[in-house]
Amino acid sequence: MEEFDVVVIGAGAAGLMCALTAGARGRRVLVLDHANRVGKKILMSGGGRCNFTNMYSTPDNFLSANPHFAKSALSRYTPWDFVEMVDRHRIAWHEKTLGQLFCDVSAKLIVKMLTDECAVVGAEVRTHTPVESIEVGDPHRLRIAAGEVRAGSLVIATGGYSIPSMGATGFGFDFARSLGLDVVPTRAALVPFTLSGRPLEQLEGLSGIAVDSVASCGDGHFREAMLFTHRGLSGPAVLQVSSYWHPGDSVEFDLWPGAEIAQAIAQARLERPKIALRTLLAERWSKRVAQRWCELWLPDQPIDQLSRGEVDRIAAATHRWQVKPSGTEGYRTAEVTIGGVDTRHLSSKTMALRDQPNLYFIGEVVDVTGHLGGHNFQWAWASGHAAGEVA
Repeated sequence: MEEFDVVVIGAGAAGLMCALTAGARGRRVLVLDHANRVGKKILMSGGGRCNFTNMYSTPDNFLSANPHFAKSALSRYTPWDFVEMVDRHRIAWHEKTLGQLFCDVSAKLIVKMLTDECAVVGAEVRTHTPVESIEVGDPHRLRIAAGEVRAGSLVIATGGYSIPSMGATGFGFDFARSLGLDVVPTRAALVPFTLSGRPLEQLEGLSGIAVDSVASCGDGHFREAMLFTHRGLSGPAVLQVSSYWHPGDSVEFDLWPGAEIAQAIAQARLERPKIALRTLLAERWSKRVAQRWCELWLPDQPIDQLSRGEVDRIAAATHRWQVKPSGTEGYRTAEVTIGGVDTRHLSSKTMALRDQPNLYFIGEVVDVTGHLGGHNFQWAWASGHAAGEVA
């Protein structure tokens, strides 16, 4: 039998942050993970360079059944607190777009930083160590292959279902349900849309082309690139709005954002009256997209021949193009799992169960989901730090 002050299940971003924070308080910490290496999501994020936070991350960048829950942890551990650690380890970084911060070299440096910090404070990390059973109590008793582990505090940092090829499971959700906790229904988020039938056929041959857009669904509105794929639609705008989409919903795209196509047509009538609509559209879109839109929905004729009704039709197909996805690519490619352990059971200050203050849930397993662009890592750091300060 082994005894520790704190056992953390899950050696991802939130779990490692919790471990190094608790260890810095002199707590004896053990981190367990069933995978063969730590920080797998960190390593694959940002194309291998890890979008480790967002300098503009605020509670408004998160979805939850309780939109106020994340405020406490996020306010007490900010993006600049994490940047201070990155700078202390002399990891070069840069802002890409919209406040997204990336490593200059490799995500491996972020994982090394976290494991080095754990080593300094004596927090032990074990991979290839699945937890076979948990008996909640005082102390908690965990069964692993090597025997029994006891801990005064237990932290669940097991993530969600997204990207099962990396070992993601529903362990944390299942454990929460076994305790009688509510779990807000989960689904894949930050994920590409799939199309089928006629809608997919209409876009055949456009795969790989990106268009500046504003994607809207429900309360979500995002101006970023939309990408045509061989299965449907992707790109940052689509990933963002997917968190707001439910089966059966339509998604609307403004494919001429920041300007009015009717005004562009009126200006062209004065300066270039014989220019074809397809040519005008291709000045902001690719030639292939402009040609396809004219083939499907728009009158491809000289600008000076367009009627008022035709201009209205062009505006609708350009500013209010609607698509009803048949689905998403699912957890296979989803960056996160939306939903999770209901925050009504948790203290927003400590991340502990309200009626069991030595049992904590942090990171993606909790019903707090960030927008694309480093916000989910910031929630991992903030929630992990909040638990680590008291566990």
